[in-house]
Amino acid sequence: MRACIQRVSRATVTVDGQIVGTIGRGFVVLLGVGQDDTEEDAVKLAEKTIGLRIFEDSAGKMNLALADVGGSVLVVSQFTLFADCRKGRRPSFVGAAAPEKAQALYEYFVNYIKTKGIPVATGRFREHMLVELVNDGPVTIWLDSKEL
Repeated sequence: MRACIQRVSRATVTVDGQIVGTIGRGFVVLLGVGQDDTEEDAVKLAEKTIGLRIFEDSAGKMNLALADVGGSVLVVSQFTLFADCRKGRRPSFVGAAAPEKAQALYEYFVNYIKTKGIPVATGRFREHMLVELVNDGPVTIWLDSKEL
């Protein structure tokens, strides 16, 4: 699984003109699921995500995690994180999981974070979404469960 994590002051996801997910301070997680990913990958990635200490403490150092600042997570499915652009100009997405598997692991990731007491909002799987966010910092982190 791959995640592009952005520290935000606020974020919203809209589908068909209606807001379906919104958060204040926290993370936007663009989440991609690969063909070989498992629930173990989802747990590793979720634990690393919620444990990231990338909020500033009183001394201005990135030293606080989501729970420390009362943050939330907005998770948006993003199969394009598995784009292979090595050949030609049109990306290949053969590394992305099939939709049924991807949705199951996406939901597993979301539910795992919820069990840790972190508020979670989501987009809608397999829908065209408009994601608006204010990247705070900017701080953007890339994680791949196969590298953890």
